[in-house]
Amino acid sequence: MFCNQCQETLKNKGCTEKGVCGKTGDVADLQDLLIHMQRGISYYQIRLRAIGKADEEADVLVMENLFSTITNTNFDRVKMFEFIRTSNKKRDELKERCMKAGIKLGHDLPDYATWGFTTEEAALTKAKDTGHLTYFDEDRRALYLFVLYSLKGMTAYLHHALALGFKDPSISAFINEALIATWDRNSSLDQLLEWTMRTGEYGVKTMELLDRANTHTYGVPTPVKVNLGVRDRPGILISGHDLKDLHELLEQTKGSGVDIYTHGEMLPANYYPFFKKYDNLVGNYGSSWWRQLMDFDTFNGPVLLTSNCLVPPLDKYKERVYTTGVVGFDGIKHIPDRKQGGVKDFSRIIEHAKKCPSPKQLESGELVGGFNHATLWELRGKILDAVKAGKIKKFVVMAGCDGRHKTRDYYTNFAKALPKDAVILTAGCAKYRYNKEIKDDIDGIPRVIDAGQCNDSYSLALFALKLADELKVDVNALPISFNIAWYEQKAELILLALLYLGFKNMRVGPTMPAFVTPNVAKVLIDRFGIGLNTTVEADMKILVG
Repeated sequence: MFCNQCQETLKNKGCTEKGVCGKTGDVADLQDLLIHMQRGISYYQIRLRAIGKADEEADVLVMENLFSTITNTNFDRVKMFEFIRTSNKKRDELKERCMKAGIKLGHDLPDYATWGFTTEEAALTKAKDTGHLTYFDEDRRALYLFVLYSLKGMTAYLHHALALGFKDPSISAFINEALIATWDRNSSLDQLLEWTMRTGEYGVKTMELLDRANTHTYGVPTPVKVNLGVRDRPGILISGHDLKDLHELLEQTKGSGVDIYTHGEMLPANYYPFFKKYDNLVGNYGSSWWRQLMDFDTFNGPVLLTSNCLVPPLDKYKERVYTTGVVGFDGIKHIPDRKQGGVKDFSRIIEHAKKCPSPKQLESGELVGGFNHATLWELRGKILDAVKAGKIKKFVVMAGCDGRHKTRDYYTNFAKALPKDAVILTAGCAKYRYNKEIKDDIDGIPRVIDAGQCNDSYSLALFALKLADELKVDVNALPISFNIAWYEQKAELILLALLYLGFKNMRVGPTMPAFVTPNVAKVLIDRFGIGLNTTVEADMKILVG
C-alpha cells in the first residue's frame, strides 16, 4: 500500500504497511482499484452525457464509492470487494448502452474501461498496479492528488445533499471529467493547475448546494446555547455529519425514553430550528472525532456513525458501535440504507439503548453556535459598529479539522493568545481545540463565532465576500486573516474553494500535505501567499499584527 491522503500519514510521507488511521494494506490497495473503476464508469458516462443519456444511478455510484475511500470512513475489506464488483457491473452496463446508442468507442480502450473482476486474488494483484505512484512524476502527481483528494471531499458533501433531495448534475459531470483528465499522463503541469482551480470552483458549487439543502430542510441555523450535560436516561450518541440520519433517529425515538446526544461534527445539528421540537435531543457529548476512544467508552449507550470520522473501536465498547451509509468496519453492526422513498430502520439500535445505563457525565455548561451566513449578515451592523468603535480589531478564521498530533496544541495556544479585541470565526471540528476555552464576548458578539460543520466554512467565506462587496473593498483588505487546520480530504477541497474565491495569504497546518512537492508548494506561495504554521508568536505577528 501507499497512502498519503491525511495529515497524520506516517512521517508526513506515506503509510506503506498499515494506515495510521487503522486501514489495512489490502483495504488501501482495494480503494486504489475502486477509484480506478470509477474512472471506467466516468469514461462511458462522459460519452452518454454528450448525447443526453447519462445514467443517474452511475453518478450516485461514483459519488458513494469515492466517499467510501475518505480517511476514517470504510475499513471493511469485504465491502471493498463488493463495491468493486458493483462498479465493474455498472461500467459494463454503460459500455453496452454506448454501443447500442451507436457511440464509436474504438479498439484501444484504456485499462480502466476494460479490466474485469474475476477473483478476489486477481483484484488484489491488479490493485497494486492502480496506485498513483505508478503513473506520475512527483510534481504532476502532487497536482493530480490535490484534485483527487478534493473530489473525495466533494462527494462527501454531495452525499449529504442528495440524502435531502438536492442534486446538481453539473457537479457529477465535473467529477467524471476530472477523474479522467487528471489521470492522463500526458497532462502538463499547467493543465493540472487549471484542473486544480476548477476543482475549487466546483467545490464552491457543492458547498453551496449542501448549505441550501440543509437550510431548506431544517431552517437557517440561529445562535443557540447547546447543553453539555447529561440526563438520567438511556441514550444514543450520533456522530458524523448526516442530518437526515439524525432526523429519522429522533422521529423513531420520540416517546421511547431514549435520549439522543450529538458528538463531533454533529454538534451543529443543535443549531437548526427544526430539531428544537425534539425534547429528547439533549445536547452534545464529548469532543472531536479522535477523542471517541474515550467519549464512546464513557457514554455507556450505543453509538451511531453516519459518515467519516470512525476510529477503529476498542473491544470494550465495540459491541455498542453501529455504522450506516458508506461507513464500514469489520465486525461492526451496520444499519442498511433507506429504500427509495422510505426511512432507515433504527429499531435495533434503539432497543439496544434501552438496555444500557445512562451516560457518564463528562462536563457541564453550554456552548454557543449557529452563525450561518444569513445570520451573520443580519448581524453585520452590530459587527461593523464594534469594528468602527475599535472594540473588534481583527477576525481570524480558524476553521478546518482537528486531529491527534501533539502539534495541534498550537491551535489552542494560538486562540488563547489572541488579544481580547480579536474574534475567531470557525467551522468544522477544529473548534474543539478552543471552543470550551474562550467563552467571553464583545458587546454580545461571541469571541468564537461558530458557523457549523466543515462545509459551513462556506458561510464564513460568503459573509466575507458580501461584506467586502458592500464596503467596496477587496476581500483581502478586510480585517480578516486565515489560520486553517487540515486533516482530511474535505479540508483540501475547502482550501481550493477559498483559493478560487480569491482569498490570499492564508496560513495552513500543522504540516504541509505530504503529497505537495517543493515546486507545487512554491506555486501556492507565489500565487496565493499560502504559508505554513510556524510558532504562535511568529504567526500572531503576521495574522494579527
